[in-house]
Amino acid sequence: MDKQTKPKGVLQKTKLLLDMIKFEHTIFALPFAYVGAFLAARGIPDWKTNLWILAAMAGGRTVAMGVNRIVDYHFDAKNPRTKSRPLVSGLVKKTEAWLMVILAAAVYFIASWNLTPLAFKLSPFILFILVFYSYTKRFTPLCHLFLGFAIGITPTAGWIAVRNSIDALPLLLSIGVMFWIAGFDILYACQDVEFDKKEGLYSIPAWLGVEKAFKVSSILHILAFVSFMAAGIVAHLNWIYFLGMVIVFILLILQRRVITPKDLSRMNLAFFRLNAAISIILFSSTTISLLTAG
Repeated sequence: MDKQTKPKGVLQKTKLLLDMIKFEHTIFALPFAYVGAFLAARGIPDWKTNLWILAAMAGGRTVAMGVNRIVDYHFDAKNPRTKSRPLVSGLVKKTEAWLMVILAAAVYFIASWNLTPLAFKLSPFILFILVFYSYTKRFTPLCHLFLGFAIGITPTAGWIAVRNSIDALPLLLSIGVMFWIAGFDILYACQDVEFDKKEGLYSIPAWLGVEKAFKVSSILHILAFVSFMAAGIVAHLNWIYFLGMVIVFILLILQRRVITPKDLSRMNLAFFRLNAAISIILFSSTTISLLTAG
């Protein structure tokens, strides 16, 4: 009986751990790593490179989100929006969360080592950035830009994984991703304005108010769109890429129709579905443009 129930328990625990870090949201960042890699290869890299990129991204994000949940435990326990998270509710123990972080870090470093020398050399620095983000809301309202920077590294990381060098093109993409991520993270933080003020946490909405935060988010998303367009020009991508960027721009506008400063009730639609669509569209339009070039 014990042998039959144990696998079920392990699977259930794994599911809880993945749910704790919202593993499925890796879709926001993973396509950008492949955009950088595909542009570096001017096509699709070999399957080993693609698999190691996947492992590095999954490992790095798991470390970042795992540490975030652990260090924010006391805040999450007080916040009505987050108090049902597995770590807070006791479904996942801190020792289990730390074990997951350690294993994910091992995967991350092994993957980086199997990519390029520069990828491995930069891997500790990149992981530090991913982890340090969790502490920034304790001392600066610019924490959203830091999150954007942490995730925005991915196109350049994907480029390094193929070329073993850094170039202006992936940096343009990284700037675009940074502004895009920061813009929607500001919107997401609007849900916790009162809680952040009460707990002494920093955010743009808590600092400037929700209405001004929406305006800042709009400016950042315009800058993101300009960066994406500039990257397409520098990369000499064809009309398919730019059509994709038009769709991305429309989705960014739609995001502000789905939620407003006075109505945040559809945040999950704006935050998860629309942003996932933007990520996939950028990846798809870049890939198709590369494969149909010439």
